[in-house]
Amino acid sequence: MDSLLIRNARLDGQLVDILVEGGVYKEIGPDVGVSAERVLDAGGKPIVPPFYNMHTHAAMSLMRGYADDMELFKWLNEYIWPAERDISPEDVYHGTRLAILEMIRTGSIFFNDMYWYPDVALQAVEEMGVRAALGRFIIEESPGRIHRLNIEANNSLEKAYERSVVRDRVFLTWSPHAIYTVSEATLRRIGEQAMATGEHINIHASETIREVEDALKKYGMSPIAWLDKCGVLGPKTVLAHCVHLSEADIKLIRERGATVVHMPVSNAKLGSGNFNYRKVVELGGCNFTIGTDGNASNNNLSMFDEVKAAALVAKLTTGDPACGKDDALWKAATRGGAQAFGINGGIIAEGAVADALLIDASNVLMVPEHYLVANMVYSADSSCVDTVICGGRVLMEGRRIDGEADIIAGARERAQRLDRIQL
Repeated sequence: MDSLLIRNARLDGQLVDILVEGGVYKEIGPDVGVSAERVLDAGGKPIVPPFYNMHTHAAMSLMRGYADDMELFKWLNEYIWPAERDISPEDVYHGTRLAILEMIRTGSIFFNDMYWYPDVALQAVEEMGVRAALGRFIIEESPGRIHRLNIEANNSLEKAYERSVVRDRVFLTWSPHAIYTVSEATLRRIGEQAMATGEHINIHASETIREVEDALKKYGMSPIAWLDKCGVLGPKTVLAHCVHLSEADIKLIRERGATVVHMPVSNAKLGSGNFNYRKVVELGGCNFTIGTDGNASNNNLSMFDEVKAAALVAKLTTGDPACGKDDALWKAATRGGAQAFGINGGIIAEGAVADALLIDASNVLMVPEHYLVANMVYSADSSCVDTVICGGRVLMEGRRIDGEADIIAGARERAQRLDRIQL
């Protein structure tokens, strides 16, 4: 059984030793007198839960800085979708590796992904040691006609997943893109299949005013109500964005137990609107998590940026500086994401999965340290992350990641190829 002993970590203000066995916290105490296959001296650094990034399009890291400063539908129709016509499996592999590298550096060990060629993304996840939810991506060329590449890659994903040795840290989901790209019949089939298998559904919902207005015109109801009518709104449904929700929408989401993913940076950059944290979370009681979206619309995958932006947007939207408290947003970005996928993570406690960050408390952004969580939400950035651990495996130590130069070189080469084709 793989074992790791973390010595001299600071947890809740106390120096402790932490024994990890089989990817789980086995023992936590002031002096754990056992040996382990590997010993890591934390040197008094704080140990905290890592981020669980609840919505990404990982391989779009190759499109960072490609099409900026425009609204969503123009961005999609005139730039992103045309560019994606020439995306290859090799592009997705290298783009996903680049994204995972960035997420490790910025403190995330899990991402919930929706993109082309998820079978190839699985290979990158296996190699780099993180957790992920990979979607059977579905988008239709015409109503009821699923894109051919979706069908082929999704079948390949299922076969690769069956052979995978990392099924303990990878989930398969159903990922229909949105109600404006997936028909009613297909949504209903997805709902039935997900219910039968117990798998999650991951979909964009109520991201823009236009999406809501189009749904009201076409279906006579909001996107959220339409998803419910199609049978895809339930306790394992993950709703990306949810910027424009009515009181009835909020009630439906709460009653069905679905999870909302807030992405304030992407929402702001695309001009999609201000998520109403008070109505949806503080008063509405909806399950709430945080994500980054893809690099084409953010343009980074740092959850540090997201938790701070989420707090600021909540305060600006209400005019109340007490709205969007640091503790609640920190929990949403860590424990909340883990719970949404049934992972006993996002906490440093015996019996939980051994996912953690060691934080450089000497970094100028962490000094002084009146309250660690406040610093993590309002002050810290990726430079504060010293060590990243996922399931007891050290992915980054002393800010060093094995193979980083090769990952960057491979991604740069693929991005240049895309640039020659159409970007």
